Amino acid sequence: MTSSQHNASAGGDGIAADWVARSLASVWHPCTQMQHHETVPLVAVSHGRGAWLYDHDGRRYLDAISSWWVNLFGHANPRINNALKDQLDKLEHAMLAGFTHEPVVQLSEQLKALTGGVLGHCFYASDGASAVEIALKMSFHAWRNSGHSAKQEFVCVRGGYHGETIGALAVTDVALFKDAYGPLLRPAHVVASPDARLAEPGESAQDVARRAARDLERLLQERGPQIAAVIVEPLVQCATGMAMHDPLYLALVRALCDQYQVHLIFDEIAVGCGRTGTFFACQQAEMADGTAVWPDFLCLSKGISGGYLPLSLVLSKEEIYQAFYSSDVTRGFLHSHSYTGNPLACRAALATLAIFEEDDVLNRNRQRAARMTAALAPLAAHDKVRHFRQRGMIWAFDAVIDDAQAAASFSRRFFAEGLRQEMLMRPIGRSVYLMPPYILADDEIDTLAARTLAVFEQTMAGH
Repeated sequence: MTSSQHNASAGGDGIAADWVARSLASVWHPCTQMQHHETVPLVAVSHGRGAWLYDHDGRRYLDAISSWWVNLFGHANPRINNALKDQLDKLEHAMLAGFTHEPVVQLSEQLKALTGGVLGHCFYASDGASAVEIALKMSFHAWRNSGHSAKQEFVCVRGGYHGETIGALAVTDVALFKDAYGPLLRPAHVVASPDARLAEPGESAQDVARRAARDLERLLQERGPQIAAVIVEPLVQCATGMAMHDPLYLALVRALCDQYQVHLIFDEIAVGCGRTGTFFACQQAEMADGTAVWPDFLCLSKGISGGYLPLSLVLSKEEIYQAFYSSDVTRGFLHSHSYTGNPLACRAALATLAIFEEDDVLNRNRQRAARMTAALAPLAAHDKVRHFRQRGMIWAFDAVIDDAQAAASFSRRFFAEGLRQEMLMRPIGRSVYLMPPYILADDEIDTLAARTLAVFEQTMAGH
């Protein structure tokens, strides 16, 4: 039996089975070993509403991971829908080279204001990896324009993830994504992670942060004149298993970058837009003198458009912008793609920012987070759970599995059991995480917590 035939039969009769079979015959799905769909059927989604996705057979699935961390305010959100409908009748797209338009100007101004004017220039792309590429290229080029052409090296954090294009993958340290393409990549320096789970007996999360910062300092002492930038995921390294660290690390890295004249890039693609409890994750850190911690470049994507349309951007400081400002074309930042600053995507982002303000989302999320953490208490106390952790609207824990074969298949088995219990969850290795949309009602929070426990126990019993 072919994989298409197997999934067609597993998906049942009718429309759902037809879409599954046709998808497997023509669509190469992302981040997927396609052969696994011989045993784990695809779900043919019909529509979404709020925190739920619905298939063609009428089953619904609680979207516990915001459809890969993008859907902040629910599927088919009426306010974002209306904004896009209005924009469709005005302007669907215009090139941003030599032209501009209202949505991109308004979005840039609002994002600048959210940084207190510190990051005053916004460059647009379509996806997170592209934003990282832009920040890396900008850093390299800014140093060259400033007479520091030796600064060509980059530093990333162990276990960090920044995307899967060639440049972004070079500063990613997740073997699953990187190893196959090693020969194509420019080497980067990898420094210690501040992951609080690495604490030695008697150490605090801040102690781990200081230890990791010292590792970076040793590298900068040796290679500072050659290093262009350090790239960090503030507060949570997501793709390595939701590794959380103390905000102190961000302040220490900022101070080191200032000391050794190295740019600092904050990749807030996954952790920005309120996910960690503040709009920007870096807002939870402060320097020794109490001032705010801002990077030279800040990358946003995922939730910025509410999960509606591909959009990413890089916010940068004035001095970065000025390094390119010249009558000489070769000193300009000559990076582009056809849909840069697309009006529809920018309008979705403006509608998303409006919801943040109108609904006092960050304060309401603190209440949701407190209820969710309390509801997850049985999981936190479970004897097969280690390192239960939470930051803003992210929860994670690690499964204790002694059998290597069971550990290797844990994520797939958990995902399949989750679907059986009408939950969309996708663990990273043995790390189970929740990143739900910001709209959950109290009963949905209770349902999410209870089903997560049930899925975990069933998965653990099954191995």
